Amino acid sequence: MSNTPLAVQSQESHYKAVIFDIGGVVMRSPFIAIAEYEKAHGLPVDYINTSIVGYGSKGAWQKFERGEVDILSFYPAFGRELSDTVHGNECYRRYCEKKGIPCPPLPEKLNIDGRELFGAMMRESGTYDPHIREAILRIREAGKHRVIALTNNFAKIEVPPEELKFLGWDAGVVPTHLTDLFDDFCDSSTLGMRKPEPEFYLTACRRNNIKPSEAIFLDDIGL
Repeated sequence: MSNTPLAVQSQESHYKAVIFDIGGVVMRSPFIAIAEYEKAHGLPVDYINTSIVGYGSKGAWQKFERGEVDILSFYPAFGRELSDTVHGNECYRRYCEKKGIPCPPLPEKLNIDGRELFGAMMRESGTYDPHIREAILRIREAGKHRVIALTNNFAKIEVPPEELKFLGWDAGVVPTHLTDLFDDFCDSSTLGMRKPEPEFYLTACRRNNIKPSEAIFLDDIGL
């Protein structure tokens, strides 16, 4: 007879998969580089993030994650959008109002280099969280759950060779040492959809023959 409590046994039998986000969970977060950029340029905390999110599904970042634009077109569009202080300031005012905090002084003018910022983000996110990687290996070894990646990523993007080193992608845009950790790797650029679009999550479940209620999802951003 098992010594595991019945409640735990029931819970263990309920879940069939563990789904991991990549950046900020399996790998270091690219948003660390954004925070450093904001600090270095005297921008309020989360100013760039709120600007990116404020473009909804139509921003350069969102299109790039869905594989709709190439990287050399993405760079200037990304920089141009983030340099738009009318948009950025309005997004940040709404952000402060929602959080109930005073709005600090906001920039009158910005000139953000999209390539430089994106490069810093990608180089920052190139290192594993050793604890999460070890957890994945143990789950795979136990063989009781499928281990799935669900990530806004860039596998479909063709990158000129001269850009790979700059971005820290010497081993490839999405290296095999990463994809090999998982039973299935659901990449936004390949599937043409991204978080937080509900269909992205549902597609991952269908691909792995599970119900959403049968999966645990680990992400660094709450929805």
